[in-house]
Amino acid sequence: MPPVLEQFVKAFIPLFVAIDPIGLAAIFLALGQGVPADQRRRIAKQATWTGGGVALLFLFLGQTIFAAVGITVSDFQIAGGLILFILAARDLVHSAAEEPAKLADDFGVVPLGMPLIAGPASITTLILLAQTLGTAISLAALAVNLGLVVLAFAYSGRLVKLISATGLRAISKIISMLLAAIAVNMIRKGWAG
Repeated sequence: MPPVLEQFVKAFIPLFVAIDPIGLAAIFLALGQGVPADQRRRIAKQATWTGGGVALLFLFLGQTIFAAVGITVSDFQIAGGLILFILAARDLVHSAAEEPAKLADDFGVVPLGMPLIAGPASITTLILLAQTLGTAISLAALAVNLGLVVLAFAYSGRLVKLISATGLRAISKIISMLLAAIAVNMIRKGWAG
């Protein structure tokens, strides 16, 4: 495998797990029940632009923001890891029979854009990837992952028919388990850093 492709894969996979386009499709469908199709498309665009914009902000200015606030990447890793672990654990124990909290019909910015697309895991991952693999590789991996998010939102209805709602929930639970493990890893690395 060419070195550039190998670096891209090293950047793509952690971002894919942190952003979780398949899990986002399930969340988008659950939140968008009863919302007209044209409004769902608008919300999907809004979520992608919001998440992408926040991710780009931290990709290019993350270190500067941290220095201005007086925190380190290790501090952010620990805080992000704790939050991510709580979110993953909550998703793992959340029953499908429980009624989710009612959101505003316009849910593209919060919670889809932030913190689901651009949250502690993806932001920390981007900053660390930029430090280790470079900004260009990290930007390319982010762009491909955001493209997958757009596709997941656009084809979420077909995805449910293909995999079934139960299959999507199962995949989402597996990804939540991976996120919990990533969260523990982030906390461990932050503590050691």
